[in-house]
Amino acid sequence: MPILSLRNVSKNFGALKVTDDVTFDLDAGQALGIIGPNGAGKSTLFNLITGNIRPNAGQVFLDGVDVTQQSPMDRCRSGVGRSFQIPQPFGHLSVYENLLVAARFGAQLSAAEAEARCMEILRQTGLAASAGKPSGGLSLLSRKRLELARAMATNPRVILLDEIAGGLTEGECGELVDTIKGIHASGTAIIWIEHVLHALTRVVEKLLVLNFGRVLMIGTPAEVMASDQVREIYLGAEA
Repeated sequence: MPILSLRNVSKNFGALKVTDDVTFDLDAGQALGIIGPNGAGKSTLFNLITGNIRPNAGQVFLDGVDVTQQSPMDRCRSGVGRSFQIPQPFGHLSVYENLLVAARFGAQLSAAEAEARCMEILRQTGLAASAGKPSGGLSLLSRKRLELARAMATNPRVILLDEIAGGLTEGECGELVDTIKGIHASGTAIIWIEHVLHALTRVVEKLLVLNFGRVLMIGTPAEVMASDQVREIYLGAEA
């Protein structure tokens, strides 16, 4: 059984249809990349998965359970974690304290469990040396790492990454990709929206292409990037 399933999910804001009849499955431990031009409905799709907005039609299933009407907090506690495109940590708290908030309230861990989990995540995400630093003063790469770490602290089975590599240098992007690969190798399923394609294709097994809110195709990175439609619509190149 897939860990996450969307069935005929649609969302419109007035006359504007942003997500149109989207259906796909995510298997446990799988990494799926989502690409598409600006305005294709990618971030709206994440908001539908996390419960920040409700669909006008269709259903969202987690482990076969219909969670379409569940709140974002309930979905978080059921195993859906998320990073945001623009990191927004609690700037007055330290890196470690940011993780404790996620572990205590998102994962509902006891104090001892939360402390142990946060120490493990700090090491896994390369933030151990910055644990006591105020998060508001971190570099962009460290803020991106913290955004990823906070999502992990909720004990997710699925992590949604929203353009987490954006704005990084080539070297910084490579470091972050290595961290994400390690998290994926530990068995966590990932859905990753990204415009930095070389980063995305180092991690994901499949790509989903969105265009005007509809699924254009799903396939391996090689299959998708070889598609004339994808090159024409997403890359802006004539087939």
